Amino acid sequence: MADLERLKEALDGTPLGDLALRSGLRGDVREWAGYDDGAWWVQDAASSVPVALLGDLTGKTAIDLCSAPGGKTLQLLARGASVVALDRSKNRLKRVEENLKRAGYTAELHMADAETWEDTRTFDVVLLDAPCSATGTFRRQPDVLWATRPADIAKLADVQHRLLDQGAVRVAPGGSLVYSTCSLEREEGETQIVAFLRRHPDFAVDTVTADEASAIGLPHESLMPEGWLRLLPHQRPGGQDGFFVARLRRNG
Repeated sequence: MADLERLKEALDGTPLGDLALRSGLRGDVREWAGYDDGAWWVQDAASSVPVALLGDLTGKTAIDLCSAPGGKTLQLLARGASVVALDRSKNRLKRVEENLKRAGYTAELHMADAETWEDTRTFDVVLLDAPCSATGTFRRQPDVLWATRPADIAKLADVQHRLLDQGAVRVAPGGSLVYSTCSLEREEGETQIVAFLRRHPDFAVDTVTADEASAIGLPHESLMPEGWLRLLPHQRPGGQDGFFVARLRRNG
């Protein structure tokens, strides 16, 4: 991302940590200063948190298991990582490619399902922003709260379970696995991680500290006693999506 102070002025922005800001502009983002030359990209404030917890990634390898539309892939690259990005949809992966090109970054892209991708490499960072019910997006899509059924959540939770297990085998010893969902449902967040840790005793929660949360503009109330984050829309001025984020570390 280009110099944050310059963008702050051009976009009427308020900083949200070291590599993000909230713009006060309205209208078509494609008409804002810096869009065409890839100086910035758009994410919800909460969506930027999972990668922000990883700090400087210079010299490290990372894989984004469900990468489209590419915002988190771009964050990983901006923090210095060498990135592999997967998505099982050709059209969605095309969006990742287009966003990378606009921002001037390159990554190793694969149209593949993370559950079945046949590659034995391990990575310093594995990012799993998993498919979910998206109930955390209700401030922008209120119908999601009425349309989502318990059976939908159960089906998605099963997918998340399998993706977490596949993600685990791709984490190098001493590496990080970051799991996130834009869901308010415990079945897609807290319950998933508790069950994952039982299945994978070689992993532990890498607790998010109060200082880390404060550095990216999160209030203390977003920190859970277990060491992960539960983000709610009211917790930041201007709002954010509801999100669950857990940072795990593999022994090694």
